[in-house]
Amino acid sequence: MTAMKCWLVDRWQWPAAGLMTSLFLIAVLPVFYSVAGLALTLVFAQLPAYMIHQFEEHHDNCFCRYVNRVLAGGCIALSPMAAFWINSIGVWGVDLAALALARYVSPGLGLIAVDLALVNGTLHVLMALVRREYNPGVWTSVVIFAPLGIWTYAVLLGAGATVPEQILALAIAIAIHIGIVVYVRVRVAQLGSTTPATE
Repeated sequence: MTAMKCWLVDRWQWPAAGLMTSLFLIAVLPVFYSVAGLALTLVFAQLPAYMIHQFEEHHDNCFCRYVNRVLAGGCIALSPMAAFWINSIGVWGVDLAALALARYVSPGLGLIAVDLALVNGTLHVLMALVRREYNPGVWTSVVIFAPLGIWTYAVLLGAGATVPEQILALAIAIAIHIGIVVYVRVRVAQLGSTTPATE
């Protein structure tokens, strides 16, 4: 585990590893589609799409640096380790759970993965518009998240996604992002504004 942590986090290889993994997952999509159909395939596609987004967002630890500079006043409020766990459990884990729920409970629960991406992408775009500057992840939010998310949402609605499922999915996505903001704010309060954002 120590060697894995060193390679993934200390050497910051997980964004590139995720990008490579996403390419293999995309290659699997035609086979997955032939077995599972369009609705479940599009839910599955949320994960490699998000991995591509994560590469833009986190290569060279640029998102942590951006958050620490812009939102944390120079504090190291979002550390590399925190970013790794947020993106592994809060994205990969949630997307896999959404896929399982869509397969074994109801296709509409796949909206959890869709809304996770759409909420994240919307926040990236809003931040870019408000600040009038690029933020790490905004391009893939527009080019990948928006069209894939809208398409998947339409297909899942056609597959019978209910209003309660839509509300639940959106609530989960919003709650995850609120949790991240609260975490950063708590860290800022703990650290103050005097620690240089060097990580």
